[in-house]
Amino acid sequence: MLYLRPMNEYFKSIILQCTGASSLFEKETIQELWSGYGKIMRIGLENASVESVVIKHVQIPIYKNHPRGWNTDIGHQRKVKSYKVETTWYDRYSKSSTARLPQCLTIETKDDEVLMVMEDLDEAGYPLRKSVVTWEEIAACLAWLAQFHASYLGKIPDGLWEVGTYWHLETRPQELAVLDDQRLKEAAPIIDEKLNTCEYKTFVHGDAKLANFCFAKDGQVAALDFQYVGGGCGMKDVAYFIGSCLNENDCERLEAQILDTYFEHLQSEMNERNEALETEWRSLYRVAWADFHRFLKGWSPGHWKINSYSERITKEVINNL
Repeated sequence: MLYLRPMNEYFKSIILQCTGASSLFEKETIQELWSGYGKIMRIGLENASVESVVIKHVQIPIYKNHPRGWNTDIGHQRKVKSYKVETTWYDRYSKSSTARLPQCLTIETKDDEVLMVMEDLDEAGYPLRKSVVTWEEIAACLAWLAQFHASYLGKIPDGLWEVGTYWHLETRPQELAVLDDQRLKEAAPIIDEKLNTCEYKTFVHGDAKLANFCFAKDGQVAALDFQYVGGGCGMKDVAYFIGSCLNENDCERLEAQILDTYFEHLQSEMNERNEALETEWRSLYRVAWADFHRFLKGWSPGHWKINSYSERITKEVINNL
């Protein structure tokens, strides 16, 4: 049984203060946070310059309840840190992004609760969510990732994850321990090191799945959810995003087109072309793919994303180490 406290009057007053509204009401719960760590809500406003805001209300639960049974202190600490990272991200780094993301109006912490008040991207013109995408929509998301990565090239992720993404090896010892693919298990630290020691680093979004992209009617995109932002190679985001929206045949068929599209956007976002970066990152696309595959096989061996393309790519990466 999970017990969550309702939002307190103090947090309500903070929302009124930062929006200038005369009163507020809860329009809808957008989603419960993973494992019962609070919720994301759309809040309607009276007499404010916008009709609504989105709030992320994080509450450290009294009972920890992981949907896949990983009820451990490692998982709990990772989750707690992820919310600290997200508040640091919005507070110190988000304004440097040329890629569209929600503006953060205020962050308030009280006891073991955190309140983030953010622009409502639906109201800002990005109301569409997609579970199936066209090539044009994939290309728009790749352009977003290129803009995001270009914004933070060479930056130090102080206060963020030193290594971005929610699946990176250091934070997933349990999933590695139960991985029954022995070759992949042995190769995992080398794959991790290969990605972490690349010369060109940026900030990665860290959870750039299709569900975290918001679409405008004209095809433009914005993205949400910055709990796993940290340092690393941009290919981690690209491989993970593609795996979230294409089947194995299309992953393979479109691989060259995916990379060409991403790098075309990345090069145009940078002040000058950087061929060395592109060469290095292209060589790490399949390595990044194998890295996520390692996590998935340990975390949820029956997952739909575990397919023949992923298996083959991963074997190839291991053979080339």
